[in-house]
Amino acid sequence: MKLAILGGGGVRIPMFIRGVLSRPGASFGEICLFEPDQARRETIGRLSVEVAAALGHRGVVRVTADVEDAFTGADFVFSAIRVGGDRGRLIDEEVALRRGLVGQETIGPGGCAMALRTIPVVLSYCETLARCAPGAVLINFTNPAGLITQAVSLHATVRAVGVCDTPSSALAHLTEFLGADRHSVAFSYAGLNHLGWISSFTVAGREQVGTLLERYEELQRFDQHFAAFDAGFVRRLGAIPTEYDYYYYEPRRYVEAVAQAGASRGADVLRLNSGLLTDVAKAFSAGDVHDAWNAYITQMGIRRASYMRTDMAGESMPVPAPSASGTAPESGHDPEGLGPAGGGADVRPGGYEGVALQVIAALTDRKPGAVIVNTRNGACLPFLDPDDVVEVPAHIDGGGIAPLAGSALPRSARGLVTQVKEYEREVVSAAVTGDAERAALALALHPLVPGVTVAREMMSEYRERHGPSLAYLS
Repeated sequence: MKLAILGGGGVRIPMFIRGVLSRPGASFGEICLFEPDQARRETIGRLSVEVAAALGHRGVVRVTADVEDAFTGADFVFSAIRVGGDRGRLIDEEVALRRGLVGQETIGPGGCAMALRTIPVVLSYCETLARCAPGAVLINFTNPAGLITQAVSLHATVRAVGVCDTPSSALAHLTEFLGADRHSVAFSYAGLNHLGWISSFTVAGREQVGTLLERYEELQRFDQHFAAFDAGFVRRLGAIPTEYDYYYYEPRRYVEAVAQAGASRGADVLRLNSGLLTDVAKAFSAGDVHDAWNAYITQMGIRRASYMRTDMAGESMPVPAPSASGTAPESGHDPEGLGPAGGGADVRPGGYEGVALQVIAALTDRKPGAVIVNTRNGACLPFLDPDDVVEVPAHIDGGGIAPLAGSALPRSARGLVTQVKEYEREVVSAAVTGDAERAALALALHPLVPGVTVAREMMSEYRERHGPSLAYLS
């Protein structure tokens, strides 16, 4: 099989490649990374190619600046692009934060600006994909994942499904907390991407949500992702929110935390990614793939360890101390086990590569089953339209993707999902029509935006600061 990756120079791609190729039975004969930026091709792209070779898959991974070359003959395409780059994310956050509003990259104003920059680009790639590989399946990681998947689902001819590892990670943490065998666990989960709830969690047929709610303070100490929420509120809700619900339930706490940190997560990531590219380039110049991998994994470890710490606790991302030469340890040093038999890097069943591989294994009938994905609703959540993209468990096999019966969300959750979905519908409409006023009115529908006047102000500022990326809106 051939896999193409849109955004093949993204900083998470070497980890993705290592995770995919480290799993038993890796079945890709070719993985083609499409990356238009030369500097990223020569650093991140090169690292991915050489990591594959170190794992015994020499020649499997290659990098190209030609999207038609990447797509031709592809069976699956992963979309993981960031239109406007890390600086675009920073603008998205700043415009909202200056007004005391949530400035997260996928939610509220930031998510709206990101979607408006991204939808036309993704739809253009879909046209090329339909021409070069009409039978390929697009697996969308590009954020905001649900919104982008909805745009592709409604306005492109390619087969598409959206994936995110947030729900599966939450379920894995709950399983670990209870000391359960993951094969004995069943659950109910539903919502939208980055807005979902676990309403049932059974172990060997016995419901455990009540136990989890009773022990919620203990769960918070066990895993920081659940510490975002007030325990009394969660018990009253009667369902366990996933981590991104924090931005809806605690917007003031988020804004105060960012102010305390002195910089948004986007500012930290911009700084880290800039250092990462520099360090990987220096390591390749002075050494080999092991040096580059060590430099890379150091920076990615900091990013992973600081995840959501700015937003929840007001803690800014630390800056790694480079060596005098700016490179990793001596050539050949391999503490992360880059070789085929090694450990070190995260090759658990989870992670976003794990979810993607589950989807591929199911669609190719190698391992059909249920996976949480972003897909058309059908009758799954009856309070939404059939064509709305929702995030729910779906049965996937060679015949396609069929959403499973939805769980009974709390009434307040249904209300929040209904409002956010209406906002998402209008954002997609604004993007495909190029209507700037419609974009502003769509933003005004979001529950984290205080009205039309503020929405128009922000949309005007986004259009000015993003320049060419939003010039199509008029």
